Amino acid sequence: MTETISQVEAMIGYSYRDKQYLVRALTHSSYANENKREQIHNNERLEFLGDSVLGLIISEYLYNTYTELEEGQLTKIRARIVCESSLGEAARKLDFGKYMLFGHGEELTGGRDRTSILSDAFEAVIASMYLDGGIEVVTHFVLSHMADIIADAVQGKLFTDYKTRLQEVIQIKKGNRLRYEIIREEGPDHAKVFFTHVLLNGDVIGLGSGRSKKESEQEAAKEGLKRLKSNERG
Repeated sequence: MTETISQVEAMIGYSYRDKQYLVRALTHSSYANENKREQIHNNERLEFLGDSVLGLIISEYLYNTYTELEEGQLTKIRARIVCESSLGEAARKLDFGKYMLFGHGEELTGGRDRTSILSDAFEAVIASMYLDGGIEVVTHFVLSHMADIIADAVQGKLFTDYKTRLQEVIQIKKGNRLRYEIIREEGPDHAKVFFTHVLLNGDVIGLGSGRSKKESEQEAAKEGLKRLKSNERG
């Protein structure tokens, strides 16, 4: 784990005084549950704190930078920035999924690339940096690693809802029809994973999985968008 910590610190540009903050931020609940005897803490409490810290940082930045915007506009922009899909992408760019600790079941069902998990981890890392180094340290991290996301949100370029975006893309051609199908469910009731196909005119264009039907549909739509863009380039 020491090597992992060093690699993550290099990516985020911060060296922890207390390395356990970072370890906890990257520990998924599935790993803690499978190692209960070791009394390992997961990242859920950090995620709770990180959500508030991130909201404050983004709110203050938007307030000071875009003085011409009204409260309603600022609220909408902030919502685009701190949404699950944006934070998930920020975590992917930093390769958080590669370094997280998962239980066996979550590992097998694609947890390392699940948007909701990566989003939570990003918030947890924010909280861990805040607790270890203070608000200035984490503000620099957020504004540096979310600069593109913030710029896109201000310009209205971010799409926080993959299903809506996919619907908009396919409607360009009249007569296109989308349909989502739950193809299977796996796991016990308290940790069920849903798998969804999205079909365009009867043909499967994306497969997604998630802890809820909505999440699996969003992931399927995301893959569908990638497939359509790839076909356009081809």
